[in-house]
Amino acid sequence: RALAGLAIAALAVSAYANHRAACRAERENPPLGRFLEIDGVRLHYVERGSGPVLVLLHGNGSMIQDFESSGLVARAARTHRVIVFDRPGYGHSDRPRSRVWTDVAQADLLHKALRRLGVSRATVLGHSWGCAVAVALARRDPPMVGALLLAAGFYYPRPRLDVVAMAAPAVPLLGDALRYAVSPLLARLLWPGLVRQIFSPAPVPAAFRAFPREMAVRPSQLRASAAESALMILQAAAHGGYGDLRMPVAILTGTGDRVVDPATQSVRLHREIPQSHLECLPGIGHMIHHNAPDAVMAAIDRLEGRAP
Repeated sequence: RALAGLAIAALAVSAYANHRAACRAERENPPLGRFLEIDGVRLHYVERGSGPVLVLLHGNGSMIQDFESSGLVARAARTHRVIVFDRPGYGHSDRPRSRVWTDVAQADLLHKALRRLGVSRATVLGHSWGCAVAVALARRDPPMVGALLLAAGFYYPRPRLDVVAMAAPAVPLLGDALRYAVSPLLARLLWPGLVRQIFSPAPVPAAFRAFPREMAVRPSQLRASAAESALMILQAAAHGGYGDLRMPVAILTGTGDRVVDPATQSVRLHREIPQSHLECLPGIGHMIHHNAPDAVMAAIDRLEGRAP
């Protein structure tokens, strides 16, 4: 009984310390942009530049600073009106627990946000889990999504043991205890290895040091990430194919991607979408926008008819 009491006390102390760390992270990393209130959700977004609209949707566990630190926002803003969202639960955006934030639910929310911002047509770039939201948005309003750029996405269901482990903090009650008391500590310990894995075989760019790790290991963001891990395979199974996408589609994949298998995902997707263009990038891993920004910009140009 004494040991149980000590364990509970230790968990309580850890939870309090993680809460304080999360508050400090939010103070030290204030919002980069502005907010929209959509259906009771406070949605954070950054807008840069002018010209044709380019919407950027980040992956699981990430936030606006991922695209900012890659340099893609600044580079694309030279020729585009770039809009980058913190998807629900990430960065400074809310993620109410009253609904299940599937790719379709997020696409509905972002569609309303884009309408509020006066967007009638855009090129939409999704990275990793953001690809599912990009596809759902394209299905939600095909005239709005003039073109799709899908980078390192997961499109077809395949068994993954890592999904089970990553989804644990989303389990009610037990998951709450984990994400407040245990998961932030584990995330900090595992962070260097996880970063190497998502970039491998390419190096981790020095600019990625600007990515705010402490924002990513907040209990609230860990819950969002866990919930999306739990949804990933089910969502892919529910899509039922992608042949209905009629807009121009560019598919980018790194041949060395250790997070999502290129052959069973991007290559297969290319075979299913006749009008798609596939580029397999040698020596590149999952973080295409960091390690191959030229390929990303060239794909945008091709989609918009700016280059042959």
